[in-house]
Amino acid sequence: MNTTLALVILIAYFGMLIAVSFYTARGADTNAFFTANRQSPWWLVAFGMIGTSLSGVTFISVPGAVGKIGFSYFQVVLGYIVGYFVIGSVLMPLYYRLNLISIYGYLEKRFGFWSYKTGAGFFLLARTVGSAVRLYVAAGVLQIALFNALGIPFEVSVLITIALIWVYTFKGGVKTIIVTDTLQTVFLVTAVVLTIVLISKELGYSFGDLVRTVKDSTMSQVFYWDANDPKNFFKQFISGAFIAIVMTGLDQDLMQKNLTCKNIGEAQKNMFWFTVTLVFVNFMFLSLGVLLYVYAQREGIEIPTRTDDLYPLLALNHLGLVVGITFLLGITAATYASADSALTALTTSFCVDFMNVEKRPEAERSRIKHIVHIGFSLLFYVVIIVFRQLNSKEVITAVFDIAGYTYGPLLGLYAFGIFSKRPVRDRFVPWICLVSPVFTYVVNENSAAWFGGYQFGFERLLLNGLFTFVGLWAVSKPVVKEEPVAA
Repeated sequence: MNTTLALVILIAYFGMLIAVSFYTARGADTNAFFTANRQSPWWLVAFGMIGTSLSGVTFISVPGAVGKIGFSYFQVVLGYIVGYFVIGSVLMPLYYRLNLISIYGYLEKRFGFWSYKTGAGFFLLARTVGSAVRLYVAAGVLQIALFNALGIPFEVSVLITIALIWVYTFKGGVKTIIVTDTLQTVFLVTAVVLTIVLISKELGYSFGDLVRTVKDSTMSQVFYWDANDPKNFFKQFISGAFIAIVMTGLDQDLMQKNLTCKNIGEAQKNMFWFTVTLVFVNFMFLSLGVLLYVYAQREGIEIPTRTDDLYPLLALNHLGLVVGITFLLGITAATYASADSALTALTTSFCVDFMNVEKRPEAERSRIKHIVHIGFSLLFYVVIIVFRQLNSKEVITAVFDIAGYTYGPLLGLYAFGIFSKRPVRDRFVPWICLVSPVFTYVVNENSAAWFGGYQFGFERLLLNGLFTFVGLWAVSKPVVKEEPVAA
């Protein structure tokens, strides 16, 4: 990949996003920033959510991990289908009925002040760390493809990356994101399709050869049944369902887009078509992983120790200019579609849940929004730099590790709120939500010794939610039935 060409591509790409932001943000106020005035077409939201959900983590880590864990990740994806059904049939009608801007407003109505702030706080923690990790993936790739050759250190290149996101999101917010994420999803999907086509051409495969190669590969095993294997089907499938519920249905980022639809009917159509498309796109990424390993083995290319590096290595150094350009656009689109959306959601949640901007005049709302938006941009930068120093795992595993501990209390809060009518002693809720991840960590670290070799995978999320649910039950009170009034 020629450095000048990479620079031209990125300048043109961000020029397009900034142009779109100027168009969509004309006349935008804070209502447009937070809700897009609830006028977004459902099909535009559905397609744009693909890019937000996948991110640069999926783009790099899922194909790279195929060599180690096969297609086992698809068991998680199958679980997503169940999770998205629950979101569309249970959570979204609840949010629309309450006419929420921030979905954590439900916790205040159901439990009280401290539960509300705790739920919103856990979202801010989970999404800040998770999105910064995803952005870290793309920053590393852009460092290799472009900034190293320009002599720009990683710390500076990350600052440039985040500044570009801020430029095209600070005015229009979610109204702009709905459009830019749709464009970025087009680039992402085009990138994976073109890469598969061009690698198949390099290998001399017809479409039938391609299908047979993927189908016959030992790496394409989907189902694993050993109960002690972290890849066990039931662990992965059930975890996938709950991961979808918490990382989409209990996440302001993805739900904020759904709440911009005109009504619940359109939002549910959006969720259905989003689910169908997401499953198909994930399968393409897994198939791409098989082709990458087959190509590397045929050409005698050493597989990197960090499997996250396999796709960038081949795309930027071995598969030709078209694949290199396609990859660069794809990873940039995937990551920015996730990061820009997260930055907007974090700003919305903090402004609504902690700054109470709904009760302020528009000029003051706008000023607070700008300050918060800049603050989270800087926080992203700090987290990325710290993560670069500490991370030693495949990034996708690290992200789900984090999610298992930070989203678990949210799962417990919403499950208790929906499936139980018991009121809780609100002041104890923050302590329960802090202690539950600690208990989860202790059990996870000792599970093999305590449970005959059993090892937790992504299902630690369920354990965390269960601890929270039990804790809430312990501090709850029975429902007081009203005595009938005597005639």
